[in-house]
Amino acid sequence: MRKRAGMKKQAKGSLFVLSGPSGAGKGSLRKKMFEKVPGIRFSISCTTREAREGERDGVDYRFISTRQFLELLDQGAFLEHAQVHGGYYGTLDEDVRKVLDSGEDILLEIDVQGALQVREKMPESVLIFVSPPSFKELEQRLRDRATESEELLQVRLRNAQWEMERADCYDHVIINDDLERAAGELEKIILEHRKNREARI
Repeated sequence: MRKRAGMKKQAKGSLFVLSGPSGAGKGSLRKKMFEKVPGIRFSISCTTREAREGERDGVDYRFISTRQFLELLDQGAFLEHAQVHGGYYGTLDEDVRKVLDSGEDILLEIDVQGALQVREKMPESVLIFVSPPSFKELEQRLRDRATESEELLQVRLRNAQWEMERADCYDHVIINDDLERAAGELEKIILEHRKNREARI
């Protein structure tokens, strides 16, 4: 059947990737943004780490065993994956592409290793780096969280240093010195991208 003249084909959704060091406030920023921006889905990553207090399976993460994770990895099921702080994390490729093909936008909250993999596989993705105001502030936030041993805390801090050195690989950098202001900046980035995308259709 021929398409009627003047009809626009449905555009694919956009993939937004939010990442940054542990303790930068990615989760809080993402939740604030979802309160304000309609029409965007959250991609739930798989992880082998234990759930933290208040986290729910299938809502914050899919909590799976290391064996299950490695089986999925062998099947090529992940768009991106990484081993971070002793645990495996990964985003299922099928989950993301299904949402994008439906025309909806989707946001991934993942680590820097994973974000760089996504950029290689899907160069049209929009990478957004969340940075703390300073490294000293980041360390204080992690200590205040009091969820890890000193040994694991030091691992997180070393990883954070490496991650912050790669902020230049991102399309946007948000300094999370004030949650409301930073959430407004994230909202603006997403809405501006949508506006530009619609202008190209």
